[in-house]
Amino acid sequence: MMLLCSFVWFVLTASVAVAKTHTLNYTASWVRANPDGLHEKKMIGFNGEWPLPDIHVEKGDRVELYLTNGFQDDTATSLHFHGLFQNTSLGNQLQMDGPSMVTQCPIVPGQTYLYNFTVPEQVGTFWYHAHMGAQYGDGMRGAFIIHDPEEPFEYDHERIITLADHYHEDYKAVTKEFLSRYNPTGAEPIPQNILFNNTMNVTLDFTPGETYLFRFLNTGLFVSQYIFLEDHEMTVVEVDGIYVKPNVTDSIYLSAGQRMSVLIKAKNKMPTRNYAMMQIMDETMLDAIPSELQLNQTIQMRYGHSLPNARALNIEDCDLDRATNDFYLEPLIERHLLTHYDHQIVMDVRMLNLGDGVKYAFFNNITYVTPKVPTLSTLLTSGKLVTDSRIYGDNINAQFLNHNDIIEVVLNNYDSGRHPFHLHGHNFQIVQKSPGFHVGENYDESEQDRMTVPYDESAPLQPFPERPMVRDTVVLEPSGHVVLRFRADNPGVWYFHCHVDWHLQQGLASVFIEAPTVLQERETFNENYLDICKAARIPVTGNAAGHSNDWFDLNGLPRQPKPLPKGFTTEGYLALIVSTIIGVWGLFSIAQYGIGEVIPNDEKVYHTLREILAENDVEVPTTN
Repeated sequence: MMLLCSFVWFVLTASVAVAKTHTLNYTASWVRANPDGLHEKKMIGFNGEWPLPDIHVEKGDRVELYLTNGFQDDTATSLHFHGLFQNTSLGNQLQMDGPSMVTQCPIVPGQTYLYNFTVPEQVGTFWYHAHMGAQYGDGMRGAFIIHDPEEPFEYDHERIITLADHYHEDYKAVTKEFLSRYNPTGAEPIPQNILFNNTMNVTLDFTPGETYLFRFLNTGLFVSQYIFLEDHEMTVVEVDGIYVKPNVTDSIYLSAGQRMSVLIKAKNKMPTRNYAMMQIMDETMLDAIPSELQLNQTIQMRYGHSLPNARALNIEDCDLDRATNDFYLEPLIERHLLTHYDHQIVMDVRMLNLGDGVKYAFFNNITYVTPKVPTLSTLLTSGKLVTDSRIYGDNINAQFLNHNDIIEVVLNNYDSGRHPFHLHGHNFQIVQKSPGFHVGENYDESEQDRMTVPYDESAPLQPFPERPMVRDTVVLEPSGHVVLRFRADNPGVWYFHCHVDWHLQQGLASVFIEAPTVLQERETFNENYLDICKAARIPVTGNAAGHSNDWFDLNGLPRQPKPLPKGFTTEGYLALIVSTIIGVWGLFSIAQYGIGEVIPNDEKVYHTLREILAENDVEVPTTN
């Protein structure tokens, strides 16, 4: 027995001895950059530089990241480490998770917040990004790699590849235009470009006979992207920090938030030319495709400087339907299906206009509205009321999970778009994942319920896999459904949201309040948490409305706008807006005729506005 105890102590002390502490000091501020070579704009840099650094640690290490808000305007911020559990049972704190007004107050200018955590059990490909508004679209993002000394595969070189969409306007301006009554269809902002490692026109060097580990991360705001290799194969070995049984393919698909690591074996002998790696935008996610939009770019897989460059491939010849479907992947370490659930959460996804004319996103007819107090603050200061749903307000879609219960989440998509859903604090098993239905078809919104195929528990579309794929971000296909299962073994306040960030800005989010009484026992506020809330003038105690004298007083609680008046439709609202624009343009034209030297082309304007109406299936009256 003494020998066994000595051995255990040796193992523990040895692991502590090799663990490192990574102390990082970053100040976030605006910098000027030109990522696509076509337009200089404000990007968010660290310590005056952009792109942000990739962070490399090893399993078991500690990270102490001091983030100072150095913005010279009123921009507040926060930082999330996407995919990390922040497991309180292993000594971490929920205060390190990052989403603003969920697990912390925003960091206002001049303030510093310490993200202090360990990575005791996870390995693989993760990333960090701002979690306030659509901020990370302006470049506040980077890879976070947890290296495993016992990786189950071999390679000669490692490369980190971030994929992103890129907007020429800053995120505040784009968001303002998007969440507007003048965009009643809710059409997502179309990016101006796609980036490959934060730039374009990239060349990757290959040496014959060597093997490369490519860690692909989609760190964009919106569009999913394909990677296709010319005359090479990829072997998928890791997905969202989970090792998988090797799967060979020539194309992969990554939604916003997803990661996939692949092994690429170079040609054994020096070839006579270079090859193409195609980065391809999922154009089905776009409501319109401007003529100037470049939907793909060619990355050179270069074997020799003197060899001819690869030509861009014809996308129709790439057969993207072969892209890896994560439902059919299996974890390398066998994890059997959670065969039953203790608690089922059914969430219907819808996109609807409310009374202010803006199109919002909903779970079960509730669109997320930020409370006045971080949800974690409400939980930790509510005492015995911690399990009373009323104190959290009625606009955060709060879901309560009992400790160690098996949770089943059913997502039914009453929308024609794709939605990559991400759960903080957990991975989940994908136990059902339908294809998309009526993809690319044009139909009236009133027909959406008929188009959607919701999950039927009595007649699932697929057999339940014995060893389902496990990850933290999954794509819900158009008009389809997905079913997820996980064990509620990580007490916390966990954000569950669409990682198309424009949909998150529309309110497509929920908060899973997991084992709240256990969390109260484990976690208390640190001084830094209290300081940044004080600087932001946000209460650190009270219900969602900021009241602590009467916990059921929700006066002043931010809530979703009232519904559209009965009989209003999106098409009608659009027609009203365009008619108003035409009227205003008419007044403007009269003024221009009177004082201007240049006669405006009214016929062109008229036909342009008629086209807008026609594109949105609004009946256009004929003129005499």
